[in-house]
Amino acid sequence: MTHVNGTMRIATFNVNSIRSRLDIVRDWIREHDPFILALQETKVTDELFPADSLEELGYHVYFRGQKAYNGVALLSRVPARRVRYGFDDGGPPDESRLLCADFRGFTVVNTYVPQGRNIEHPMYAYKVEWFHRLRAWFDRQFGKRRPILWLGDMNVAHEPIDVHNPDEREKHVCYHKDARAAFAHCRDRGFVDTFRMHHPEPGHYTFFDYRNPTYIHEGKGWRLDYILATPALARTCKASRIDITPRLKPRPSDHAVVMAEFETA
Repeated sequence: MTHVNGTMRIATFNVNSIRSRLDIVRDWIREHDPFILALQETKVTDELFPADSLEELGYHVYFRGQKAYNGVALLSRVPARRVRYGFDDGGPPDESRLLCADFRGFTVVNTYVPQGRNIEHPMYAYKVEWFHRLRAWFDRQFGKRRPILWLGDMNVAHEPIDVHNPDEREKHVCYHKDARAAFAHCRDRGFVDTFRMHHPEPGHYTFFDYRNPTYIHEGKGWRLDYILATPALARTCKASRIDITPRLKPRPSDHAVVMAEFETA
């Protein structure tokens, strides 16, 4: 892994429509210069994805989307050696929710996990199964020693400190015990939560509901977005933080940006 200043900055951002948030994304890139930026919920078909506007900032851009729903993208300062989309297990491939890119020495996996709607809805059962499919996919695709960065919108607050009111959220699809257990099953393959390495305290959130416009100012949110790393990579993570600035701009996404910095050889 290389970067001109010995640090590789990785970031993830659920944009909730790349065309609606393009200026916010471009401004954030200019300010922070990420080596890799993963985007979720791009909500645009591939032929309409604004790749040119991102490529002109010096990125290689990979994406898979659909109209008004889902969508994942990855921006990188160097070209990926291989890019693939979706599951390979014979079930729904969900190419607009899973993007995997191999680089020299490490792999990036960008996921937009199903939200689930409500716990009685078939999409919630699909969400739980999606995590189990993902764990099986990790096991098939990679050896235990492959350095992996798994990041994106996981649509799960996996600990009580990851939501401002956990006692009221036990039946919510993003905090229900089955969703948390399924997420943990994937993490137990050996992934480390890089943000919690540096910030074990409560009060840090990445999602603030549009329906409650005061929540962003009151610090009432959810931590749904993550940068997870296999152990050897995690040991090189020297900083991580949540940037809520994009969430405070006019017509923002309902998510903030998560970033992490890794030392490079």
